[in-house]
Amino acid sequence: MLLTITTTAQPATDLGFLLHKHPARVQDVELSFGKAHVFYPEAATERCTAALLLEVDPVGLVRGRGDGDGTLDAYVNDRPYVASSFMSVAIARVFGTALAGRCENRPDLVDRPLPFIARLAVVPCRGGEGLLRRLFEPLGYEVRAEHHPLDTAFASWGEGPYFTVELRTERTLADLLTHLYVLIPVLDDDKHYFVGQDELEKLIRQGECWLAGHPEKDLITRRYLKHFKSLTRQALARLVQDEGVDPDLAEATHADEEADVERRISLAEERVGTVLAVLKAEGARSVLDLGCGEGRFLRALLADAAFEKIVGVDVSHRALERASERLRLEDLPARRRERISLLHGALTYRDKRLAGFDAAVVIEVVEHLDPPRLRAFERVVFECARPTTVVITTPNVEYNVHFPGLPAGRFRHRDHRFEWTRVEFEAWAAEQAARFGYAVRFLPVGPNDPVTGAPTQMGVFRRG
Repeated sequence: MLLTITTTAQPATDLGFLLHKHPARVQDVELSFGKAHVFYPEAATERCTAALLLEVDPVGLVRGRGDGDGTLDAYVNDRPYVASSFMSVAIARVFGTALAGRCENRPDLVDRPLPFIARLAVVPCRGGEGLLRRLFEPLGYEVRAEHHPLDTAFASWGEGPYFTVELRTERTLADLLTHLYVLIPVLDDDKHYFVGQDELEKLIRQGECWLAGHPEKDLITRRYLKHFKSLTRQALARLVQDEGVDPDLAEATHADEEADVERRISLAEERVGTVLAVLKAEGARSVLDLGCGEGRFLRALLADAAFEKIVGVDVSHRALERASERLRLEDLPARRRERISLLHGALTYRDKRLAGFDAAVVIEVVEHLDPPRLRAFERVVFECARPTTVVITTPNVEYNVHFPGLPAGRFRHRDHRFEWTRVEFEAWAAEQAARFGYAVRFLPVGPNDPVTGAPTQMGVFRRG
């Protein structure tokens, strides 16, 4: 079985540093089930490809197990030829340092997103091309798949489960290897070794920054753990716990909690009015409301005919249903109804539907994200969606001393992963503006105390 990884980021031979495998040498690694060979079919400044070729010894596997039933199936199967859990083990063993996100010689490369093309010569996907796309596309991959017949000489046998797959992306190498490590055996829906608590811990560790928000997390978890119900339940419970809470439940309870804290100064209404004024001053006609919740800001947009295309996006199905009810979408006149649509999606995954808008607003959302996921969010908004104007609001933690009944050191509600000071927010915003080619200015929202500042801080990003 064969996996190749290609990059065109110049100098492309830096791939050798990241993989800890020198492009000028062929390296062999002994594994319990065969041998792995690493070599570079091409290694130039403009383009470099690393290949992981895995030779599996099926006869040795059967003879060594001692539990075979003596049937021919044990010796004649697809295991030596298709990417499966054997490949995942090889990735962990051969590219373990890169998988862990370490590079001593060039640490500057580790966190740098690079253009990659990963190609699996043959992989079984028990679920067809649709499943293949449902697993990789939410993670931001461009998927190209070639479906193979069972036998070209016997067309009546139909198509098999086998695909040649090419995945194109721009991300860190560690993220690419992590996704391959987890999802290759999920596609195959089988593992060649015993699955127990150790595998659950591996899944949680490797899926830490992406699995909880994946729309197919249940299927991924179930297949990765070989359909063991007790392990699957444990893993999903851990993922939900790491995520904080069920997004539907969070939307129903935490929004009320924050509103109670801020009600005295009608801050929610003031935020809506201020953001609306900024959008009109920017001349925006098409607007994305990212993390739209139950539609408070969508309602304000819909009431102003200046906004011709309005899209609300949220991770919570329940919140979108409530937004639809609040906006009375089913009862709107046809022309007004055509101006607005609601999309289900997570703000940490690339989505082509978000591109091409004049403006995007992110109102009181970033503080709900785990800090490790901020990088993914930044790229989704500023690089993938890339609207002309981005408006982001977030609480100013310095102002919290003015809220009666809010204990010192507590955030405005339990689902906030952090709350920034003005200096912290402005530093973060300035970094994103520099990275993605925007200019940023800052506005206070709410009563502006001379010592603590305003309760809400706003950054207005304008693409140059």
